[in-house]
Amino acid sequence: MKSYKTFHFSGYSWNHHAGKISLKYSLDKELHFEELIFLPEPISDERLEAKKWEIERLLFALHMIGGISYFKTCLPRAISVDSGQLDQHEAKFWNTVYEKGLGEFFYQNDIDFRGLMNFPAHREKEILSPAMRKKPIVNPLKRILVPIGGGKDSMVTIELLRKTGADMTLLRLEPHPIIDELSHAAGLPMMTVRRQLSPALFDLNAEGALNGHVPITAYLSVLSGLMAVLYDFDAVAMSNERSANIGNVEFKGQMVNHQWSKSVEFERMFRRYLSDVILTNTEYFSVVRPYSELKIAQVFSQYPEYFSRVTSCNKNWKILARHDDAGAAMHPSEASGAWCCKCPKCAFVFACMAAFLDKADLLHMFGANLFDDETLVPLFEELLGIRNFKPFECVGTQEETKAAFVLAHRCGELEDTPVMKMFVSKVLPTINNPDALIKETLDPTKEHFIPTLFQSFFL
Repeated sequence: MKSYKTFHFSGYSWNHHAGKISLKYSLDKELHFEELIFLPEPISDERLEAKKWEIERLLFALHMIGGISYFKTCLPRAISVDSGQLDQHEAKFWNTVYEKGLGEFFYQNDIDFRGLMNFPAHREKEILSPAMRKKPIVNPLKRILVPIGGGKDSMVTIELLRKTGADMTLLRLEPHPIIDELSHAAGLPMMTVRRQLSPALFDLNAEGALNGHVPITAYLSVLSGLMAVLYDFDAVAMSNERSANIGNVEFKGQMVNHQWSKSVEFERMFRRYLSDVILTNTEYFSVVRPYSELKIAQVFSQYPEYFSRVTSCNKNWKILARHDDAGAAMHPSEASGAWCCKCPKCAFVFACMAAFLDKADLLHMFGANLFDDETLVPLFEELLGIRNFKPFECVGTQEETKAAFVLAHRCGELEDTPVMKMFVSKVLPTINNPDALIKETLDPTKEHFIPTLFQSFFL
């Protein structure tokens, strides 16, 4: 396959009357990519003029993060931002997002990433007039935009926010019947954004271009920030738990984290980017940041109306032939059932729910007893930390998996299964203080960015 020297962020444009955004990139100005984004509804001239600065800066940020799917195909040594200019702080931000966000991709392809990211800084940091600086928030956090992915975490976020009396609207990237049903069950309105990746990307992949995981949550975060500004929301409320802070495996001196763009490190960086670069009052925070995945499962167990509707299994979404692994354009799979009952996410969520649901509800939710499947023993051993490392999936830590098993073991309904027998023989004897482990796992932490206004409802 041909090598390329420079990746160009060629330009971006949008037709606000049509609600259409175009993001353009190229390799050496020879191979061109155009990604299209279709908004839920057109933007009026009045709304555009009122927030012109924020919108323009967010479009530029979307152009920056959107390039990651195309940059990774060849990893050119030079980067040219033709659509604008970065100062040193912005260049450092994008260097970090690309390097850490592509950590799993580098690991899986055995690529030495050190020194690879070189976003150019061509301007000094802007000195802004008082009129350009952030204005005081008059009526804070009344309208909340909630990205939804179809899993239990989003539903817990919705139910916690419901306690605050905030006006919520859901946001999804691409239509999906599972999310249709969840939106209906929650009784909330929903906005849908469509994303069309460049056809040239798939032609390049067919020729042998590099491929792998990209930080889709970083893309969704920028997109959600843009949607919030365009449609007058006060805040974006994510559903990224504290478990996402923990990586999977070390590679060339850096911890690789499948969920890095869900981590508190990214959240902190992006909040600062919104404040210092975008200059917006729009809040960005994760409602469930103080919670472990196990704690989220405990809260979720209080809402049986969602048991048969949610799924965390990625097999329920598939990327069509013209879409890459960025997670865009999700469509119903041809497989039956909401859970494949074979993947790391199914196994982990089953263990978490086994800690709080009785056997009948658990089996009704999943359609199978995963602890009864002897072929899953090695996978559960990975989740428990006694084999290999934590799978590259959105799963919790090894410690909270152990806590989930302890609680499920105490329920006593799943004892006569190969998976529970493995836990009892290999793992349980190594846990010195099970009660302390459970408490530590279920207690909320103080590292979060939940606005003070909401903390009494969540913590």
